[in-house]
Amino acid sequence: MPFELIKKIMLTSIGLALKTPSEMESMAKELIKKGKMSEKEGKKFIDDITKKYNRAKNDVENKIRKSIDEYMNSADIAIKKELNSLKKEINNLKKAGKK
Repeated sequence: MPFELIKKIMLTSIGLALKTPSEMESMAKELIKKGKMSEKEGKKFIDDITKKYNRAKNDVENKIRKSIDEYMNSADIAIKKELNSLKKEINNLKKAGKK
């Protein structure tokens, strides 16, 4: 395969990956309208793209969460859960001290 063709395929793939499911659906409908894709193929295309988009989105979100968790643990910064626990403990001590 010539280099230019590989380059075009890769750039097209990246461009498609950056589109939202609704943009992909519009694109599929346009291809159906122009007769370059049957309605059945279009529906399958939309379904496949939507599934892949959601899977990729979930993967990215999970990687971001994991990275943030790792950073917070290594930075030794208190998280909201720990702060809430401390607040609760302080309130309990205040109540016990008033008795």
